[in-house]
Amino acid sequence: QVQLVESGGDLVRPGASLRLSCTASQSIYVMAWYRQVPGKQRELIAQITSALSPYYAPDMIDRFTISRVNHKNAVYLSLTNLTPDDTGLYYCAADAQRIRPPLMATFWGQGTQVTVSS
Repeated sequence: QVQLVESGGDLVRPGASLRLSCTASQSIYVMAWYRQVPGKQRELIAQITSALSPYYAPDMIDRFTISRVNHKNAVYLSLTNLTPDDTGLYYCAADAQRIRPPLMATFWGQGTQVTVSS
């Protein structure tokens, strides 16, 4: 069982940037970020393999950047130019193989809240 712990969520103003962090209890092939905004299903933002090969959901690529540091078992998500529509719970996730939506990842963190409001 892989344990995932996220951090970095915050209340920010529109146009701000944030960096979310997640640490896994052990190394694993794929680490990913999802989000769930009010009224919508949980959606994949991006995933990255241990070879540092990223994949982004098509509508997430412009303002979000996923990165990874293998020796720390850590994955990061940089969010820029945030808008109120980005408000939601951001989840770190992991899997032993590439995540193929609509299938979901196997392992999940508890989520970190991002609120964008003026």
